[in-house]
Amino acid sequence: MIDLKSLREDPDVARASQRARGESPALVDKVLDADARRRSLLTEFERLRADQKEVSRSVGKATPDERPAILTKAKELSDHVKAAESDADRARDDLDRLLAGFPNIVLDGVPAGGEDDYVVLRTEGTPRDFAAEGFTPRDHLEIGELLAAIDTERGAKVSGARFYYLTGIGARLELALLNAAIDKAVAAGFTPMITPTLVKPEIMAGTGFLGAHADEIYRLEADDLYLVGTSEVALAGYHSGEILDLSAGPKRYAGWSACYRREAGSYGKDTRGIIRVHQFHKVEMFSYVPVEEAEAEHARLLAWEEEMLAAASLPYRVIDTAAGDLGTSAARKFDCEAWLPTQGRYLELTSTSNCTTFQARRLGVRERTPSGQTRPVATLNGTLATTRWIVAILENHQLPDGSVRVPEGLRGYLGGLEVLEPAGGSATA
Repeated sequence: MIDLKSLREDPDVARASQRARGESPALVDKVLDADARRRSLLTEFERLRADQKEVSRSVGKATPDERPAILTKAKELSDHVKAAESDADRARDDLDRLLAGFPNIVLDGVPAGGEDDYVVLRTEGTPRDFAAEGFTPRDHLEIGELLAAIDTERGAKVSGARFYYLTGIGARLELALLNAAIDKAVAAGFTPMITPTLVKPEIMAGTGFLGAHADEIYRLEADDLYLVGTSEVALAGYHSGEILDLSAGPKRYAGWSACYRREAGSYGKDTRGIIRVHQFHKVEMFSYVPVEEAEAEHARLLAWEEEMLAAASLPYRVIDTAAGDLGTSAARKFDCEAWLPTQGRYLELTSTSNCTTFQARRLGVRERTPSGQTRPVATLNGTLATTRWIVAILENHQLPDGSVRVPEGLRGYLGGLEVLEPAGGSATA
């Protein structure tokens, strides 16, 4: 939820944010009009209620002749008060509905435009020249099947399209990645968390995921619960309705969870392998910080992501995501995209978002300042590792015979294994 006071004081900032996102700035005026109407009706309600109390107090002082008229007036005022309260409540509901659909205000410097209008901040590492090495690279699924590491045929047989099994070294490789991510997070001061993957509607809504991308989320209607697409949701809800003490520094959590996404609207995209799937695992960083520290924390989250990419020895680039491609709750987002040799493109492996106070306002997460006042905190999130990393690791570190060299940063998590050897046949044979 945006800061309504700031919106009243400087609506042009919000209008500019809407335009940068490719959304209508008229929503700002609708919110301001609804807010003005609510405040006007609330003032009228309070005036009538004050009159009602004054008249009620006068009943005991009235003479028998005056009392019937006063009681009649009291009854009329009571009816007016109830009607005014109902009008004010409806106006509040109208305002809340508009605010619920209002995305976060983007920060200064965020590129305007849509999905293709990102800005490349830097590129790290050099993609391999497979032609110079004398062989054509295999894609991750072919390699995964040679290693008996990925089984999509049986995944589809059991669960349908976009499901898979990680078997043998594939399962071990994912666990190695996630354990390396947890170790990285702990070293950086994060508390590791195994989080719930089912959450209540108010938590899902509070994080901003029931807006434009609600069709991506699985819902269990019988239980009125949602399956999370990231542990960010559960971690954002962890301190909902609480007042935090951040005097000793940020509260940082690293959530390990299964994640579920419907991939609505992705028909025909990345149908081969495990690039775009319905279920995967992820380690997600989540920080609660004073709002003044949010941008610095954002830079730290990005740096920790890049350290993980370096441990996996992957060539990648960092992009500043355009406003129109931000989620509802993000005010700025940086993505790290690894080079995918067989497709000649970069593939998103991590993202980190500064959500400023947007989620905290919706979830009621505040901090107590040194002056004793309370105010919303800022929340930030960032990916440290996911199942998708396996795609980039297999393709970038493959050898001509179908084996895969293990990145040095992961060898300790695989018992010192340096090369993943083909299993002698397809995993789906």
